[in-house]
Amino acid sequence: MPKLSDTQAILLTHAAKNDTASLYPLPQTLRRGGGIIKAIAALVSAGYADERETHEAGAVNRTDGDLRYGIFVTAAGLAAMGIVDGEQGDAAQPSPEPPTAASTLAMPRVTKASTVVALLSQPTGATLPELITATGWLPHTTRAALTGLRKRGHIIVRYSRDGATCYRIGAAAAAA
Repeated sequence: MPKLSDTQAILLTHAAKNDTASLYPLPQTLRRGGGIIKAIAALVSAGYADERETHEAGAVNRTDGDLRYGIFVTAAGLAAMGIVDGEQGDAAQPSPEPPTAASTLAMPRVTKASTVVALLSQPTGATLPELITATGWLPHTTRAALTGLRKRGHIIVRYSRDGATCYRIGAAAAAA
C-alpha cells in the first residue's frame, strides 16, 4: 500500500464511503485539524483525487463564477486504500508495486524552486512578476531565490525584453 498520512487515509476512506465519492464535506474528525489543504493537494498531485465540476452543494470545494468544483476520489485513490469495486480488499491481497528508481527519476518532484529553474531555463527567460505569479512568493523572496541559484553555481543573466527586466539561466542565454 502506498505511504499515506493519517489525514490522507481518513480523507480517502471518507470519500469511498460517500455515494458521490467526494472528499467534502470533511469528516468530523478532521474539521479542527491543520494540514488538511496540504493533504488534499498531495492526494490530487499523486492522482488519488481530482477536481471536477459538481452540482452537489455539500461537495463544493471552490467556486469560479457560476461553476462549482469539488474534490473526488479516483480509482487510483480507491486502489491505494485497498478498495476494489466498493469493497474493502482483504489484508492478504498484494499491495501495489512501490515506485522503482527509474519511475522516481522519470517523475521529478515539482517544487517552487524547480518551477523557477524551469522558467529561467526557457530561451526567453522570465520577468520578476512572472516568477512571482508562478510561485506565489513575495518579490523579496523571489529575488532571494535568484541569489540562491547564483550561490549554487547557476549563471543568472539579466537583460531587457519589451522594457521589462528579464532573467534567464546562462545556458539558455547562450542558446538564444
